[in-house]
Formats: sequence, structure tokens, C-alpha cells
Amino acid sequence: MIKIKEYLDPPKILVLGFATIIMIGAILLTLPIATEDGIGLLFLDALFTATSATCVTGLVVVDTGDTFSIFGELVILTLIQVGGLGFMTFATFLFLLLGKKISLKERLLLKEAFNNIHLAGIVKLVKRILIFTALIESIGGILLSIRFSIDMPIGKAIYYGFFHAISNFNNAGFDLMGEYRSLTPYVDDPIVVLTVCTMITLGGLGFIVMNEIYEYRETRRLSIHTKVVLFTTLILTVGSTILIFLFEYGNDNTLGPLSFFGKFLGALFHGVTPRTAGSNTLPIADLTHSTLFLTILLMFIGAGPGSTAGGIKITTFAVLMATFWSQIKGKEDVVLFKRRIVIETILKAFTVAISGLIIVIIVTLLLSITDKGQHFIMYLFEAASAFGTVGLSMGLTPELSPIGRIIIILTMFAGRLGPLTLGFAITKRRTSEAFHHPKGKIMIG
Repeated sequence: MIKIKEYLDPPKILVLGFATIIMIGAILLTLPIATEDGIGLLFLDALFTATSATCVTGLVVVDTGDTFSIFGELVILTLIQVGGLGFMTFATFLFLLLGKKISLKERLLLKEAFNNIHLAGIVKLVKRILIFTALIESIGGILLSIRFSIDMPIGKAIYYGFFHAISNFNNAGFDLMGEYRSLTPYVDDPIVVLTVCTMITLGGLGFIVMNEIYEYRETRRLSIHTKVVLFTTLILTVGSTILIFLFEYGNDNTLGPLSFFGKFLGALFHGVTPRTAGSNTLPIADLTHSTLFLTILLMFIGAGPGSTAGGIKITTFAVLMATFWSQIKGKEDVVLFKRRIVIETILKAFTVAISGLIIVIIVTLLLSITDKGQHFIMYLFEAASAFGTVGLSMGLTPELSPIGRIIIILTMFAGRLGPLTLGFAITKRRTSEAFHHPKGKIMIG
């Protein structure tokens, strides 16, 4: 007889937990009170929106600002916050408020949820995460509220400011501007662009990295994980900003009409947002093919592990690049920041990357079958955006067929939890093998 506890390991609980939150959110969004017209959404559209919010993606089949009432928007905002930080973070917070002791089982769940290496200090980390989140979202909300107050009544400005602060810190990309505009009216506004870029970056670093930076004044050291995340984030941000600046400089539909500083702000925002926020200040459909392809690559890479972002994660990308460089140089060891990367980490990086690539390829193929009549790059862009939980779209999302929407729902879910978590939830993990097969040699290259 199969024991029930076999179904209660951390990956399975995380999958079921996220699925439950999504279903509750979908049901709430079908209520008449959730929409401006007093009718409520069709269940499939509500399920799509709830999945996108909980998985902090930002892809939408209906415009958030034009469709939902205050109640519906607050439901979406709650799903974003819970999905971004993880339901186990909020469960732990409630347990702490009630004075309940956090059990070993719950600590293991938190360790899995944050993709943490160590179990020690996990509850302390959760407390700091809640403080970091409240502080960063409050500062961002105040700055955006002050800027929005120039264009709208103060009450509306505060609501918009904090909504967009929470949405972007959690890398969700939902907006209230209406007409699928996102933040395009503020393409060259330094307050909005720099504030949102900072929040996206902080949310994408990962809470473990933020915690190490906070403790640096006492420890005077950073782990190799934090060094890799910070260095790779810097390289990708600077590199993508420069490339997009060059690719779009003469494009009359994007950066062309802007001043030099405006061009820089537009390029910076779109160098940051694909990892993996989803807000945009330039019309995505009008970007050059070079920028679109670069954006697809950035969406696939994503941001830091244990963060609010998706993708294969920048640490995976860094390990793959380091392995490639070591092979080119003919070195046996893969080294990052004077530390040898163990073979288990390298194999896991390859597994995550190949799993993600397979998902994107399959989803692209399926969308080309279910939603015919579009350019190929639109299918690829949509698939990468859903897997990376980014939320950028070339305009395909609202036009998706029912089957296409289900495909994207499943892709967003897989992207948020990660291919390995889903794989471990479905299959039984083995710690060791009973025997080893004989070695075999295959010619490569």
C-alpha cells in the first residue's frame, strides 16, 4: 500500500499550493463584483488571469485597468503578492503571528520554495523577506505616487503608485493604465523608469542575495552564489541596454523620436524588464527583429533563484557559460570566482536549461497549430514570455484561442514553479542507484 506521506513531499505541496491559490483567485474573478460591467469574467479568462497573477507573469487576455473593478484589481494584487513571495512565506507569517512553532516539515517546504541550499536560519530569512518587501514596495509606491499625482487626483495616484510598485517588485507586469498601454506614456520619465527598473532588479536578485548584502556589514563576505547573481545581472543589464540602444536608435516607432537621454531610458527599461517583469515603455510589436530576438533570450534566462522571477535563472546561465569556456580552454574544472563548480551543479544546470528549451519549443509548435495565421516570432515570443513568467507580448495573448490559452496557462505554471520542481512532484526521486552500467564512449562534435 502506498503511504499518503509519499504525496506530501515539498515539491508536491508547492505544486498543489499554487494550484489551489490559482483556483480560488479564478473563482473570485468570475464574480460580478470583480468587473466594471458587473458580469464577471468567463471562467477560462478568469483562470488565465489568476494564473498570470499568481505566477507573476503579466500576460493578460483582457486589459486589467479597463476590465476590473477595484475588487477585481485587489484580488489580482493579492495573487501577485502571494505568488511573488510564495504561499509558504505567508503561511509562516501567519504561524508566527499566532505564536505557532514552525515544524521541520514546514522548514523543508520553505527551503524548497526559496531554492535554498541550507535549512538553518530559514525562518529568520522569511522574517527579513517580509521586512525587505514591505520596505522596498513602500519606497517605490511613494515615489510613483508622487510622480502620478502630477497626472491624476492624489487618491488615484496613491492607488496607482502602490499597485505598480507591488506589481513590478514581484516582477508581475500588471498595470492599470488601460488600453494595453503599460507604462508607454512614461517612456522618457526618469522617476518612473528608474524607480521601476530598480524595483524589478531588486525583486529579481532573490531574497537570499538581498539578505547576504544586508549582512555584509557584519560578515564582510559574499557567497559565490551572490557574486554570480550580482555579476551576471550587471553584465546582462549593461549589455542588453547597449544593444537595444543601438538596435532601436533609428526606429521611428520606438526610440527614434526621443532625446538622447530618453533613448537611454527606453533602452535601459527594456534591458531590465525581460528578466522578468513584463512592463514595457516601448510598443513591443514595433521593436526591430534584433531587439525581439534579444528579448526572447533574456526572457528565457530570467533572473536569480529564490526570487520573484522565472526563466532558467541567471545562475544556470552563468554555470553553462563557465562550462563552455572551460571546455574551449581545455580545462577539466569549471571555475567561477576562484571556486570549482561541482559536477552535480553542472548537470543540474544542463537539465534545467534543456527542460526549459524543450518546453519553449513544444509550446511554440503547439501555438502555431492552435492559433494559425501569425508570424512565427509571435509564437516563440509568447512561449518564452510565458515560460519566463515575463508578461511581454507582441499582441497575441488577447487573440489566443481557448486551447491556446490553456497551453499558456500550463506554461506559466511550469515556468513559475520550475521544470525540476514539477518533475520531482510527478516522479519519485531516487537518492542512489543499485548498480552502475558499463562505461560507454560516444564521439561528440
